[in-house]
Amino acid sequence: MRQFIVVAREGPTTGEFSLDALPAAGRVDLLARCVTASLLLSHGLREDVRTHLVLGDEFTVQFESADLRGLHPDERSTAAVIRNALSEREEAIGQIPVEISSGVSLVRMDLDRTLGEIDEPIYRLHPDGTQKAELSPPADAAFVLSNHQEFHETDAETIASHADGEICLGPKAIHADHAIAVAHNWLDTAE
Repeated sequence: MRQFIVVAREGPTTGEFSLDALPAAGRVDLLARCVTASLLLSHGLREDVRTHLVLGDEFTVQFESADLRGLHPDERSTAAVIRNALSEREEAIGQIPVEISSGVSLVRMDLDRTLGEIDEPIYRLHPDGTQKAELSPPADAAFVLSNHQEFHETDAETIASHADGEICLGPKAIHADHAIAVAHNWLDTAE
């Protein structure tokens, strides 16, 4: 399985944001693009992919490609799915996920617990990591990246305690959603 963990320390933790102002809502526009980049192909869904949006180090919205239905490629409708998930936050008790819709759930888990649930090798995507050209693409992996900001110091420490290494996808820093597409392409070449 491929997994993507997008850390949004300043991401929204409630569903009280406008779909007309996604950048102002903790960069939900970028989070939505990360979800679609991780799960969608040109005319369908990728198989065996799970995407985690860790929001405010308090909630994790999970997308499971095997069960997902009706995900559209536009930011607004994907942001609406995220908003609907966060609107159910009071139902998230302990670490029991609340199913929002087919393939989408919300769980009250911080970054440490989210990473602790992952069985695949975990790699932080980082410009100072080992160049992907020097590595063989792993069969299954989990990639941790931040939305549009550097990792908070405590998040970097948490990731380091779980990570099997750091991978650099290229010579220049790129948007998180583009990094997901490049990581997919790299793994696709090994198949």
